[in-house]
Amino acid sequence: MSSVSETENASTIFVTLPDGSQRAVPRSTTILEVATAIGPGLARNTLAGKVDGKLVDAVDPIEQDSALQIITPKDDEGLEIIRHSCAHLIGHAVKQLYPSAKMVIGPVIDEGFYYDIAFERPFTHEDLAAIEKRMRELIAKDYDVIKRVLPREEVIGIFSERGEDYKLRLIEDMPAEQKMGMYFHEEYVDMCRGPHVPNTRFLKHFKLTKLSGAYWRGDANNEQLQRIYGTAWSDKKQLKAYIQRIEEAEKRDHRKLGRELDLFHFHDDAPGAVFWHPKGWSVFQQLIAYMRRCQQDAGYVEMNSPDVMDRSLWEISGHWQNYREHMFTTETEDGRALALKPMNCPGSVLLYRHGLKSYRDLPIRMCEFGKVHRYEPSGALHGLLRVRHFTQDDAHIYCTPQQMDEECREVVALVLEIYRQFGFEDVRIKLSTRPDNRMGDDATWDQLEGALVRSLESMALAYQVNPGEGAFYGPKLEFVLRDAIGRDWQCGTLQVDMNLPERFGIEYVAEDGERKRPVMLHRALFGSLERFTGILIEHHAGKLPTWLAPVQAVVLSITEDHATYVKDVAQLLRGAGVRAESDVRNEKIGYKIREQTLQRVPFLLVAGARERDTGTIAIRSRDGEDLGTLPLQEALALLTQEAQGPDEAARARRQAELTELLVANES
Repeated sequence: MSSVSETENASTIFVTLPDGSQRAVPRSTTILEVATAIGPGLARNTLAGKVDGKLVDAVDPIEQDSALQIITPKDDEGLEIIRHSCAHLIGHAVKQLYPSAKMVIGPVIDEGFYYDIAFERPFTHEDLAAIEKRMRELIAKDYDVIKRVLPREEVIGIFSERGEDYKLRLIEDMPAEQKMGMYFHEEYVDMCRGPHVPNTRFLKHFKLTKLSGAYWRGDANNEQLQRIYGTAWSDKKQLKAYIQRIEEAEKRDHRKLGRELDLFHFHDDAPGAVFWHPKGWSVFQQLIAYMRRCQQDAGYVEMNSPDVMDRSLWEISGHWQNYREHMFTTETEDGRALALKPMNCPGSVLLYRHGLKSYRDLPIRMCEFGKVHRYEPSGALHGLLRVRHFTQDDAHIYCTPQQMDEECREVVALVLEIYRQFGFEDVRIKLSTRPDNRMGDDATWDQLEGALVRSLESMALAYQVNPGEGAFYGPKLEFVLRDAIGRDWQCGTLQVDMNLPERFGIEYVAEDGERKRPVMLHRALFGSLERFTGILIEHHAGKLPTWLAPVQAVVLSITEDHATYVKDVAQLLRGAGVRAESDVRNEKIGYKIREQTLQRVPFLLVAGARERDTGTIAIRSRDGEDLGTLPLQEALALLTQEAQGPDEAARARRQAELTELLVANES
């Protein structure tokens, strides 16, 4: 740096660009002016800047030597700015169309934005279309968005004059702020930290998506607001791809498919709880059976703990202090407070504590398909994806500190293999570290976080750090699955904990005869089985893998004359372990094939006079592939193999290899 820039009164400063080059510019040069000096193309695409790592508006001046990055629509930060400015544009359009509306807040969310608004009547879909039309008209004007930083009292005066009560209440929540950023969209003005686009020409590629209700400050006890959602992108191609993805997501909606495929339903008499129909319950039980076999192979022992336990247990665990508002509780006649368990951990600890454990017993891997109950606000409930009563494939591993790293690696390997078997190849891992509200000292947290980091790095697995997002009793890994249409789902977790063993006083006898605390690993791979089922339905668009499908094969008769043969074939398949049904209705075969195809049945078997007389069966897949006409024994062998779970096929191969090895050794 030049020594000239070291004096406060120097008229020239230096900006360092991302490529390492430096430019000498007059003090108070704006971001946009720097971009213009570099080139007109960059100037046209400048949304904002990042000065020494801080996002600022394009019109903000640079006052000292700084590192500068010009932000354009191609940058992630640029896309977020576009979305935030679109939220402001909702305000501009709404105030023009409905002057009595009062604006509340308009933040950016994942892949979009929303604005909460107070208005005397509910907005309709016609209103939504009108608001979007007006936004497009405003964008077409290519007007400049003007930023002004104003004194607190002047901001209060502006919003008081306009009757924006909610903005005034927000200002009350910021007593330390004496100056505030105000963004003027022609006659409309909004308060924000920014940055925002310098001109509406950047906002062309947007769409309003839906309406919903909301509460002031997110509290159901407060007044109801209306929320307008939208999405925005940096170019037309991205917007089109997003809209297509949303349309595909609607087709795959597990609630819609759940009705069409007769899997489950919900009822107001049991809010947030699932009524499983026989077909849906079959899928649910197949998931449990699969996980049970995987866990047995990995050395887990299955147990079960009570659903209702005394308050004192939850006080020891810390859930009462940290999770009370999400718990369902009751009181007995003698005044004891009981709670439906929101977590399985304390029950597992009590089972571990039953009987003295030796270091020779460790690690102990205890698993449970435990029912848990958590109070979720009614507005947050969403089909199988957000419920109040659900089942976890929970496991708790008790091990010595020396075994901790290896146990973490084993869990990570298991979860990745299981996800792969369900068709999830793209899995991202997030490491959530110590939150502000936590149990235990920093030294303990250092040890626990270190174990997770070492396990991932020893397996050469990439991960993202989420600071402060760990559980109150320990850090955790979160496994995020990317589905067939590019959506991310957080499913499994692995948490490492030395706090609950301390609080519950559980021990093992070490090799030296001393009693020591075990480390406790909390592990769920599906997470919630209900939620995982919903994700699977959407990922596969209802076409579940054959081994998981509730009905794996349907045998159809061409005419009623073949009904007996068809029923016998279905019975033969069921006897071999294939979930098979027969369809002998007096309907045309084409109609029956179409109907069963819509039910996503993996295999359709058709029998007429020729098949009956020759002991064969015609087979086609749900995708319309003709698999030919096979003798019954060949058809049985094919379908039996297809009906096996991935772990069952692998187990059969291992068993055959072991048998072959034993025979070879004996000979």
